[in-house]
Amino acid sequence: MTAAASVVQRPIGSVEPLWSPLDTRTRTRPRPSPGACAGDAMATVTGRRLSDLLLLQGHVSGDDLNRAIDVQQSTGEPFPEVLLRLELLDADQLYRVIADHLGLGFVVVAELQLDPLAVGLVPEAMARRHGMLPIGFTDDGALSVAMSDPSNVLAIDDARNVTDREIHPVVAAPRDITEALDRYSRMGDAVDSAFEGMEEEDDDLAAMTGAAQDAPVVKFVNALIAQGVQDRASDLHFEPQEKELRVRYRIDGVLHEVTRQRRSIHAGVVSRLKIMAGLDIAERRVPQDGRVSLRTAGKEIDLRVSSLPTVHGEKLVLRILDKSSSLLHLPDLNLLPDNYRRYEASFRKPYGMVLVTGPTGSGKSTTLYATLNEINEPAVNIVTVEDPVEYQLPGISQVPINARAGLSFPLALRSILRQDPDVVLVGEMRDLETAQIGIQAALTGHLVLSTLHTNDAPSAVTRLMEMGIDAFLVASAIDCVLAQRLGRRLCRQCREAYQPEPAQLESAGMRMNGHGVPTLYRPVGCPHCAKSGYRGRIAFHEVMPVTEEIARAVVERASTDDITRLARSQGMGSLRQDALEKVLSGDTSLEEIARVIV
Repeated sequence: MTAAASVVQRPIGSVEPLWSPLDTRTRTRPRPSPGACAGDAMATVTGRRLSDLLLLQGHVSGDDLNRAIDVQQSTGEPFPEVLLRLELLDADQLYRVIADHLGLGFVVVAELQLDPLAVGLVPEAMARRHGMLPIGFTDDGALSVAMSDPSNVLAIDDARNVTDREIHPVVAAPRDITEALDRYSRMGDAVDSAFEGMEEEDDDLAAMTGAAQDAPVVKFVNALIAQGVQDRASDLHFEPQEKELRVRYRIDGVLHEVTRQRRSIHAGVVSRLKIMAGLDIAERRVPQDGRVSLRTAGKEIDLRVSSLPTVHGEKLVLRILDKSSSLLHLPDLNLLPDNYRRYEASFRKPYGMVLVTGPTGSGKSTTLYATLNEINEPAVNIVTVEDPVEYQLPGISQVPINARAGLSFPLALRSILRQDPDVVLVGEMRDLETAQIGIQAALTGHLVLSTLHTNDAPSAVTRLMEMGIDAFLVASAIDCVLAQRLGRRLCRQCREAYQPEPAQLESAGMRMNGHGVPTLYRPVGCPHCAKSGYRGRIAFHEVMPVTEEIARAVVERASTDDITRLARSQGMGSLRQDALEKVLSGDTSLEEIARVIV
């Protein structure tokens, strides 16, 4: 939804007040003073006209309205604030009624893609005072402004004077406006004063270092990182475009644009981030990787920083690693009881190989760390080799790969096996040599945990054979394969129950088996989930123990399809079946399954 959407082209003079001239209790509405806060214009009326609208439309009962009017008359609060404080209806309902009465559009600010140029036209102090937020421009160049009180003519006059543009108001809930102002204030002021006069391609190392340490630069970068952590982002993308710098956050697996800023700030922002990560700010021609540890919002956070040269300059991606994630335990990962039982039977064994498979970003590392937490005890020697070490686990020896120093996966793994380990975690089976050493370790009395990039569990055994591992070694060493995907979890605050059409269930692969149409849930959107309908993520799993029958099929070099059919005949549920179980339990939606599972 664009910011200019829902804007009604209506002359300001046609906006009528929110009270009825026939109401003898209505007071004259004075012109608010410049220092008045947003909502004072509504506070000067009893809300009788608004109460009639709410009553006629069935939003509240007569008794509740009389109670609200009595409270408003005794306290002098704005009538809308009284209605909300008494929880007679929610903010969206109330301000939709106000918008309908005034003949204006209603917007949910969190659902809009705000135009940063528009936001910056009105000073923050003025915007907060009047409860307004510029959101974009109309086709004729007027400024679209979301307001909690669009009948406040003084606010509209002030905005017109400071921007030198015509103002077209739309209605939004005050809390939505305040939250958006809070979000932009963390970065807007820093950008306005920072980097002025800076050249985009300044090759002077001292100039770049000085710019990166400038206070506005530091404030801007810190604000973006803090906001990303607060918004539960997993990745922050700093992307140079031809004429601007775009910043996006990946939240619950989906990218969201946060802001666009002028291109001239790019060099300073990139230099600041590279200095924080210990990267070479003078080197722009080759990719670099680094790491930052910091504390924000009371959390210990690690940032994995990756730079990549593009035609418009260096793109940086920051992976946010929340150290609290390393404390997860397997029951927190939503494995269905049967899958948990199958998986636990494998990782509790003293030897063998357990593989976790899935695409990048599917939560494989989190699952492995949770598995280590289950088996980590003083009597067990656990050593990991990772590239890089994402989370530091107490009581476990973790070895980071260092390619510059010549420490590769095979070299590290050989050394680890001389350290008398009980459990070895190998970050990834990325080449034949690593896989061979891991297989041998699993066959010689060690429990080996590792990851592979395959689409499902049965593909893992054939992938190892394609890498060059002998089939009989794969069959003997692999004990279990767990494949997984991550989907978004429905927001518990606003999810909506509904009865799906039988055709929907059939296309999703859900069999009713004569039990009738089940009640499912779908996303709605509320302030708790930033109007997305989803909050957090949930994993879908497929667990394949390598039984004697499957091992025999592997030795005979059976196809992936044959192994899949054999595993399912022995009780393995597919990723889709696992996901559908979580749809039935109300944890996610059919739409989300269609997005993440083929």
